[in-house]
Amino acid sequence: MELEKPHHVPQGEGCLVEAVRIPVKIVAVLIVLPVRVVWDLLAALGRGLARYVLVPLWTYVLEPVARAVGWVVATLLKLVFVWPWTGLWRYLLLPVGSWLYAYLLAPLGRALYTYLILPLALLTWRYVLVPVGRALVWLAEAAYRYLLLPLHRYVLTPLGRAVAWAWHVAGVITGALWRGFKWVGWVLVGWPLSQVYRYVLTPVGHLVRAVWRTVRDTVREVRAEVSRALFGTPPREPVRSRARTLGSTTAADAAPAAEISLRERQG
Repeated sequence: MELEKPHHVPQGEGCLVEAVRIPVKIVAVLIVLPVRVVWDLLAALGRGLARYVLVPLWTYVLEPVARAVGWVVATLLKLVFVWPWTGLWRYLLLPVGSWLYAYLLAPLGRALYTYLILPLALLTWRYVLVPVGRALVWLAEAAYRYLLLPLHRYVLTPLGRAVAWAWHVAGVITGALWRGFKWVGWVLVGWPLSQVYRYVLTPVGHLVRAVWRTVRDTVREVRAEVSRALFGTPPREPVRSRARTLGSTTAADAAPAAEISLRERQG
């Protein structure tokens, strides 16, 4: 370990600070160095003890002993709690149960089935279920014959026919009423509106359109004349400018005016 390392004295620190710092470092090294040596020795001793004493002791002594003790304890537990009950079930209860089933329960069950359950079931089927089933079938046939069939024939069928006839009549009446309402609406509203549209609104619309087009063309011509009078340039004919007559929808062909240059006009 290096006790001293070359270092630069920080700027601004004098010789007094350096003289105090060196003894402090020496004292720190003298105190820390023995502690570090003792710590390294203890660490090395612990590693050696674990590698050469504890691990072999566990591997070759404690682990075999623990396995043997566990096997002995498991064997004792089986001997006390498992094997007696297994032997009791295998060599006493199971044979006794098999003998009781073979020589007591099975014959008793067969006797009960043969002499009690089967005769009782046959008597119940013959004298209870069969008469009750026949009575139910007879009751269903009687209800169908004397109740449902007359009800369907004399009540439901005429009622259905009456309802169908009434529905048809109602459809005819509603159709006639709808056609009457349509005719009345046409006579009172539709026909007058169509006549007003045909003989009033359409001519007025044509007149307004013709007046509008005439005014528009006049404004364009006036604007062109004003531009020519102010700037001396020939008027440019609008793209969609056409001479139209009042109430006419066809355009009259107009011959293009000859362009006169400014020099010729001045001459």
